[in-house]
Amino acid sequence: MRVLLTGHQGYLGTVMAPVLAAAGHEVVGLDAGLFADCVLGPAPADPPGHRVDLRDVTAEHVAGVDAVVHLAALSNDPLGSLAPELTYDINHRASVRLARLARDAGVRRFLYASTCSVYGAAGGDELVGEDAPLRPVTPYAESKVRVEDDLRALADGDFTPVYLRNATAFGFSPRLRADIVLNNLVGHALLSGEVLVLSDGTPWRPLVHAEDIARAFTAALAAPRDAVHDRAFNIGGEGNNVTVAEIAGQVAEAVEGSKVVITGETGADPRSYRVDFSRFRAAVPGFDCAWSVKRGALELADAYREHGLGREAFERRFTRLAVLRASAEAGAVDDTLRRR
Repeated sequence: MRVLLTGHQGYLGTVMAPVLAAAGHEVVGLDAGLFADCVLGPAPADPPGHRVDLRDVTAEHVAGVDAVVHLAALSNDPLGSLAPELTYDINHRASVRLARLARDAGVRRFLYASTCSVYGAAGGDELVGEDAPLRPVTPYAESKVRVEDDLRALADGDFTPVYLRNATAFGFSPRLRADIVLNNLVGHALLSGEVLVLSDGTPWRPLVHAEDIARAFTAALAAPRDAVHDRAFNIGGEGNNVTVAEIAGQVAEAVEGSKVVITGETGADPRSYRVDFSRFRAAVPGFDCAWSVKRGALELADAYREHGLGREAFERRFTRLAVLRASAEAGAVDDTLRRR
């Protein structure tokens, strides 16, 4: 297929583009470029693409495309708290507009990167399936729920939206994110010798490696229409349902000489849930996640050492909030964000 990959210069998109290409697809990127320079190690070979803000996409950008893989978003909770309306404008309204343009252009399949954080304050130890109540507690998660709802109204015999609710990502990418839990804990352990946990360590977190996300999206592109049409799927593996304290323990094993420090200063996080990932395995036989938390921690530690991750880069260059604040100071993002 000719696949339009939005967010191809982001953390996940940089990993996904070569996976899609290796499966035989022609990949065309679309990205605003805010994180294009957030590179650790050799610069990745990006596919050809459009440098455009998601809100400025036109019919021309989706012309001749067979499928859209939509990753582009402002993607974390602090960004949502900093500028909620900007998050809704980009993540929700611009995403639905892109889907309408794609449907009108004859695009057959639209894979939407949603998130398991839509379950929010699910609580308890029972596995949460796709039919569980959605309880988003942040603008980021709420924006994902709104897009899923609106895409369902667009589904028809010619247009197949699929909602892939990714668990919390981890793992190395040439365009690193250091503000997601496992990546952050490994970096802090290498730089300070401490695996620093600010919560009480009890919340459950479902995790999934960036490469497994890329493989899942690639499998969803090839799956029979009836297996995935207008359906939501949790993406990850039950073995990676872990508490924050357990994640910290795995990191301490991966980073020799480090120790776990749980301060508890932020208390118990209400966002705690364990996720059932069996629906996607049933819909796409043969798919399973390849990466464990421990293997990912070892991969990150080796990559950080190899590429010389330093404190300034860790604290500013590879966190979404810091990068956008720096972009705001340089006049590269909206007045809405600069005013905040």
